Amino acid sequence: MAKKSTRNNYLKQAGILAAAGIICRIIGILYRSPLTSIIGDEGNGYYTSAYNIYTIILLISSYSIPSAVSKIIAAKLALREYRNAHRIFFCALIYVCIIGGAASLFTFFGAGLFLEGEAAVVLRVFSPTIFLSGFAGVLRGYFQAHGSMVQTSFSQIVEQILNAVISIVAAHMLIDMVKGQGSTKEAIYGAAGSALGTGSGVAVALLFMLLVYLLNRRMLRDRIKRDRHKYTDTYGDIFRGMLSTVTPIILSTFIYNFSTSFNQTVYSKVMMNGRGLTLAETATSYGVFAGKAMVIINIPIALAASLSSAMIPAISKSSALGDRRGTREKVSNAMWTTMLIAIPCAAGLAVLSRPIMQLLFPQPDSLELASGLLMMIAVTVIFYSLSTLSNGILQGIGKVNLPVRNAAIALAVQTVLLIVLLMFTELDIYALVICLIVYSGLMCILNSFSVRRCIGVKEDFKTMFLLPAIAAALMGICAKGVYMGLNMLVESNAVCLAVSIVAAVIVYAAAALKIGAVGEEQIRIFPKGDRLVRIAKKAHLLHNKK
Repeated sequence: MAKKSTRNNYLKQAGILAAAGIICRIIGILYRSPLTSIIGDEGNGYYTSAYNIYTIILLISSYSIPSAVSKIIAAKLALREYRNAHRIFFCALIYVCIIGGAASLFTFFGAGLFLEGEAAVVLRVFSPTIFLSGFAGVLRGYFQAHGSMVQTSFSQIVEQILNAVISIVAAHMLIDMVKGQGSTKEAIYGAAGSALGTGSGVAVALLFMLLVYLLNRRMLRDRIKRDRHKYTDTYGDIFRGMLSTVTPIILSTFIYNFSTSFNQTVYSKVMMNGRGLTLAETATSYGVFAGKAMVIINIPIALAASLSSAMIPAISKSSALGDRRGTREKVSNAMWTTMLIAIPCAAGLAVLSRPIMQLLFPQPDSLELASGLLMMIAVTVIFYSLSTLSNGILQGIGKVNLPVRNAAIALAVQTVLLIVLLMFTELDIYALVICLIVYSGLMCILNSFSVRRCIGVKEDFKTMFLLPAIAAALMGICAKGVYMGLNMLVESNAVCLAVSIVAAVIVYAAAALKIGAVGEEQIRIFPKGDRLVRIAKKAHLLHNKK
């Protein structure tokens, strides 16, 4: 049992990171609702537009640093080269200081190149956050390489809590400063307040990670002193190795996420120049799509992102030790776990889209549009979850160029489709939805082919997709039926939604066990798996199948 526990430790660490990610997403949704009531859909549009540009610049400068640092250092730790691992950590700090500083200055002085008029103020507020994020990312990647996600998880929760509080307070204060100067100016300054909250959260997360490092510094130094490896990597070699690893990961992550910013820019230009919409009208419609529907689907995708972060150091260690069998086992378990959760999440969001939107974003003028958008893009939870995980897998085994190629192909296809739909149809915001589905689906397919070719892992369609889909379909029928039936008796949307979600979870778990989507050996992979097996057997639900 000790051996099994060690072998599946990455899943436990991913569980910790996933829990933190989901908590952060929930906090994000909870504060977005009162924030939207303060800054409105128009302010949401300005914030999201600036945030998308900020994200792209962050991707290029430092966003991929945690993954790259954890991958490189994990390989050194597997070989017990503690001195070289620490030198890599030091070089990474220098890297983010130079690159992050340059990116921060570029964002501040070049904001007007990306956003028109006063809306550029929001992007300028984001600029210091880019510089601070790099250092926080290096510290997080350093501890992730050691197989511990606790520090990263806690820092993310602290960051999001402060982000929520400061965003609401700052948005309210800045709007009061320009009260009476027009609704558009109030919306822009409210969005700037929300951006200030993002930066404040990152600053506190950095201070926390720095404190964690200082508390562990003596232990790290003692381990370096015990390092008996004769060869010490030169800083030149480390920087060259880091650039060869970081650059493809940055390109892959950049292209993977660039579609959002690109689609926003194309949509805004066509709507304003081709359809005659005002800046406020365009920002409002885009704010409903990106500030409401997209925010919700990011909650289940957080699990795949967490698994990906945990997979990179785990696979890097297996690869460094030449353990191909262990690598395949980790990949199979992670993919199966991701689909077991992503498929029912997609089904639940689709069938309960309206009550979810009514609870979280009750603004009546945009409720129907937001609900329809969420129902349509729910399927992308499955695509994005699997493609995000497969990105991490390919990066972990050193095939960092393949995600770049796959993302570029998917981006090219969706770009042509988006231009055609916007220019020759009147789908408007729904054109973004269609392109989102096409892009995420292509990424999912291309990455899966790459993983299969490189590692030899072939998805079991029945176990990984069909059986969870059947259980999710039963769950969806139950959730919808319970909500509609209870809604005839109880007026409270929150109560009806809560009961239907609980019923959905119970039905999905029971169905997945009964039809064999989950077997005894698979349950034992999870933390407290033995206890879960005993409970399933007592309930006569366990289908004894690997």
